[in-house]
Amino acid sequence: MPDLVTVGAFVLASTALIVVPGPNLIYILTRSMAQGTRAGLASAAGVETATLVYVTLSAVGVSTLIARSDFAFATLRYAGAAYLLYLALHTLRHPPMVEDGPATSTRSLSRIYRDGAIINLLNPKVALFFVAFLPQFVTPGSAPDSARSQLLLLGAIFLVLALALDIGYALAGGAARMWLRHHGSHVTWLRWPVGAVYLSLAGYTALS
Repeated sequence: MPDLVTVGAFVLASTALIVVPGPNLIYILTRSMAQGTRAGLASAAGVETATLVYVTLSAVGVSTLIARSDFAFATLRYAGAAYLLYLALHTLRHPPMVEDGPATSTRSLSRIYRDGAIINLLNPKVALFFVAFLPQFVTPGSAPDSARSQLLLLGAIFLVLALALDIGYALAGGAARMWLRHHGSHVTWLRWPVGAVYLSLAGYTALS
């Protein structure tokens, strides 16, 4: 198992990476601002379900195979860019509105969860993290079983950190929704900054 110094360094590095704004943060905030904390939590759950998938794939070595295949990684990258482009166009056509009713329907929450999972699954930076960054904290010379256990442990730590921050974003978005409900429900102006961020992320993903 990694020593405490290694784990501490991993926690600091992971936190720094997680707090950098990206499609996950934008999605969670906009969903919770538009539909409340429950919607934000559903989006966070979807995002981190995808993280759990990557943790598992990293432990069994599948993510490394993806990184070694130019075609597979390019497919992941362009699919992610296309989905971000779709979100940008959808946001511009259907601007966020603060809903007056309590929470959302079960069907809506399931769709929010699904979209959060897709956003993170198609994020090539997440794949690169588990291929290039995570293994650096595995003890050199470890046996395969030990290395796999270390990857699972570090991945679990990353998942807990990311989930905690995502819940914070959902709560912040929910609080912003309450403020907006008392100051007018029309926040259609959000379409422009949110759409621009999604477009920028799509371009960065496709060209990086």
